Amino acid sequence: MRVGDDPTAGAARTDAREGSRFVIQLYVALVAVAATAGLLTGAFVDGLSAPRFLFLVPLPPTPLGFAVYGGLTVALVLGIPLALVRYVSQNIDDVEGQ
Repeated sequence: MRVGDDPTAGAARTDAREGSRFVIQLYVALVAVAATAGLLTGAFVDGLSAPRFLFLVPLPPTPLGFAVYGGLTVALVLGIPLALVRYVSQNIDDVEGQ
């Protein structure tokens, strides 16, 4: 075995992929839960005003409008930090290797 060979490197990459897959599945599940909550809120609560995504995009005060609002809001709030963490974790080895 050479000095630079690490027999556990392949297992670590597999574990990292499985962890990444789990985080993405959790992200999708949370967005789906938020969209479902928006749908149910729009369906069962009366007298709601129209939601505005990012305070700019008006959505209709219907169950579908609230589902879109809930799903998009959670996707954005969780998606930006997730994308940043993923970017940093993929590029951290480049910085350490220099």
